[in-house]
Amino acid sequence: MSTHDEPMPAATEFDDEAVLLVGHGSRREKSNEQVRELAANLESRLEIPVDAAFLELAEPAIDDAIAGLAPVTSRVIVVHCSLFAASHVKNDVPMAIEQARAEHDLEIDTGAHLGVHPAILDLMDDRAAAVEHDLSVDRENDDVAVVLCGRGSSDPDANGDVHKLARLLFEGRAFDRVEATFIGVTEPTLEDTLHGLSKHRPDAVVVLPYMLGDGVLTQRVRDRTAEFDADYPYVDASAGGPLGTDSRLLDVFADRWQEARTKSVEMSCDTCKYKVDLEGYEEDVGGARAMLRALAHQEAHADRADVDDEPHSHDAPGKHVAVCTNRTCAEMGSPAVLERLRQATRDSDYCDARITRSSCLGRCGDGPMVAVYPDGIWYGDVASGDAERIVANHLERNRIVSDLVDQTL
Repeated sequence: MSTHDEPMPAATEFDDEAVLLVGHGSRREKSNEQVRELAANLESRLEIPVDAAFLELAEPAIDDAIAGLAPVTSRVIVVHCSLFAASHVKNDVPMAIEQARAEHDLEIDTGAHLGVHPAILDLMDDRAAAVEHDLSVDRENDDVAVVLCGRGSSDPDANGDVHKLARLLFEGRAFDRVEATFIGVTEPTLEDTLHGLSKHRPDAVVVLPYMLGDGVLTQRVRDRTAEFDADYPYVDASAGGPLGTDSRLLDVFADRWQEARTKSVEMSCDTCKYKVDLEGYEEDVGGARAMLRALAHQEAHADRADVDDEPHSHDAPGKHVAVCTNRTCAEMGSPAVLERLRQATRDSDYCDARITRSSCLGRCGDGPMVAVYPDGIWYGDVASGDAERIVANHLERNRIVSDLVDQTL
């Protein structure tokens, strides 16, 4: 683990390297400013340029940030602000990076999520101690229960890591208990966890929002905790602050940066729902549905000034059509295919599909390539005149255009 006392390598070693710190993005500008502050502090630590970018709700977007770095560097290391490896880490950011690689003459490497790290565990312990002080309790002498509240995910791996962090926070400390819970998407919910704890009648309940910035969800955790405190007068309860811009996060970022630049990133695939047939997640194996959702998510947040009240409430279309517009396919006419498909889709009363451009699909020379998901049908040697057939048959009636099929996945 990096520490403040360890000397950084000489700056001249990284003259042509920059870092892009990618945050989620929030409607609360305070939360976005925290990411930018972390980027500035990381730049001071690493002594190389560090810019900030966001997946949604804030600017700049990843592609815009990389486009800004492209003229001044030949290598970009992407470092995640994501706490766990859910869809944004596994799908959305990699997709944005692949598109950037196709558009810019850059070497782009990406690190792992922040994950369960000793520096974060130490930080959470301090957050708990601050709440104990506010409540005038002491874990050594009082029954103090801790609730670690994560964002919640549709990815069981990410949810499992919240439980792991909660257990590690309990080990070796004098808390009465430490329980994991979630503010949305999955269970147990924060309300149910707090209600269950009330039956044990602890002296105090410390709620720790396991979130980076002070955004909408962090406030929701505070509100739910305040409601519990009012409803159960015999238990004192209070919520702590998010991770924020604590300098210990720089230790984690520095570790993830070093792993990425030395190509030593390690992410476990043993329980990844895209790799392993997990109970209840069988349809996610292979990643086709994930790709569809990621592309829908990307398009839904393309206009950052026009977003839904619930940023993750948008539904994926029935089908997603990806048209390769990389060099070889473009030379063979794929831009015209893309536009004809889009026009035919707009003209259709029955087509529930989204048409987007794609980077290289790995079938150079057999294009223009058109991939239809979640069906896993790849069409090759597609001419612009074939667009109406694909829409009328495959997208409207689920009838494969057999003479154009290149491969099925």
